[in-house]
Amino acid sequence: MRPSSIFPLAVLLLLPVAAAAQEAVPAGAPAAVVSENYILHPGDVIRVQVFQEPDLERELRVEQDATIVLPLIGTVVAGQRTVREIAAEIARRYDTDYLVNPQITVTVVRYAERRVNIMGMVNQPGPVLFPPEEKMNLLDAIARAGGFNRLGDRRRVRLTRTAVDGTAEQVTINTDEILEGGSTADPWPLQPGDNIFVPERRT
Repeated sequence: MRPSSIFPLAVLLLLPVAAAAQEAVPAGAPAAVVSENYILHPGDVIRVQVFQEPDLERELRVEQDATIVLPLIGTVVAGQRTVREIAAEIARRYDTDYLVNPQITVTVVRYAERRVNIMGMVNQPGPVLFPPEEKMNLLDAIARAGGFNRLGDRRRVRLTRTAVDGTAEQVTINTDEILEGGSTADPWPLQPGDNIFVPERRT
């Protein structure tokens, strides 16, 4: 597994949703401030608004296949797109046949929970959550798990990831080399569902 194979995805959106086509989310939760560069994930709950079209306002959840379903234009793929990109596509598609120069606003009402699991010789083993709207690398995750304990082997940290086809990839990482390299860049960004194991030092 190569460090370059580790990156998130996502997107932004707006407009109504056919109840039969997509799960609606009760209104009323406060919207979060979201960057135009935020990438949406399955499970994110968003609010879609169209200027001067209050009947089109909806709150909806991004489905597990990274899509949303909107009235008239149907399925829109949200994965691998930023909020800005998906909002622009939705506006373009509505503008083509249904609305004149639609003004779309998309906000994130609730972020999907993204986590990795850290086991072994750390001070607080267990699940570690990604900060909203942020990526997380290997050393960040270990720090959030309380750091290495006195028995942890920093030179043999194992990162295991399950690929789309169900196969597991595993790599052993010497975190001392990262720390000793004098660079603040950790070359091991994580993906939700990754498993990290810190073994005990060999005597």
